[in-house]
This record gives sequence, C-alpha cells and structure tokens, in this order.
Amino acid sequence: MLLRTADPFREFDRLAQQLLGTTGTTNRPAVMPMDAWREGDVFVLEFDLPGVAKESIDLDVERNVLTVRAERVAGNGDWEMLASERPRGLFSRQLVLGDNLDLEHIEAAYADGVLRLRVPVAERAKPRKIEVQMTSPQGDNPAITA
Repeated sequence: MLLRTADPFREFDRLAQQLLGTTGTTNRPAVMPMDAWREGDVFVLEFDLPGVAKESIDLDVERNVLTVRAERVAGNGDWEMLASERPRGLFSRQLVLGDNLDLEHIEAAYADGVLRLRVPVAERAKPRKIEVQMTSPQGDNPAITA
C-alpha cells in the first residue's frame, strides 16, 4: 500500500497541473528542465528526459530556432494507478540560438535520461588577431624624391 503524508499544497498542485495541462494528459506539451553553459568554444545544453525512449526524441533546427521534442508514453497494463506525479505525453522546448553558433555541426547524445547537445561557436565569432601593417608616413604610396 502506498502511503502519502499530508501536504496541503499537493491537491492545489494537482489541480493546477490539470488546469494548465502540464501532466501530459492533454495535448499541451509539458516542459523539460534544461541547463546550459559554455566550455571554451562549445555551448552545451542538457535536457532532463528520464523514461523517454531515444527513438521518440526529435531535434530540428530551422533558421536559428532549435526545437527539441520527446514523448514519454504512458504504460499500458492490467493495473490500478495509485499515484501519478510524473508527466506523460509530449514534451517540447524551443530555443532561439544566436548567429554566433555553428548550427550545421550540432552533436547530440542521449544517456541516463539526459539529452546533451554540443553546439560549436562559429569560426566568424571566435576572437582573432589582426596583424598591423607598416606603411610610410604618406600612406601606401612610395616616398616621392626630387
């Protein structure tokens, strides 16, 4: 038997989830938690997707918008659900990525319920040195002698 402690906010949270559609029982996508950071010349994004099959993950890039979609399928069986707090159904997240990222070379890996994307910084956005050329005092023209 599953025993729950009294929590005055649990029923309020459950009602809010049902009204806002975040339980996955409606067609509205649930949110997926994300972390993002920079490692040198690469931006790293991690999305928490526990219990999601790799085959259900869909990544699209159109212009500068990255769309991540995944689905956690509800289990089918001959049982009675005693508690259901984990969202089921479609998860979706869109991110607008800057022009300084190389969207042609995104790498994606999925392990232990975490989707990790590595997005390299575009070559044109990397810092570079500019060589200073030596010129004559009159500009690029050779000195005129009389």
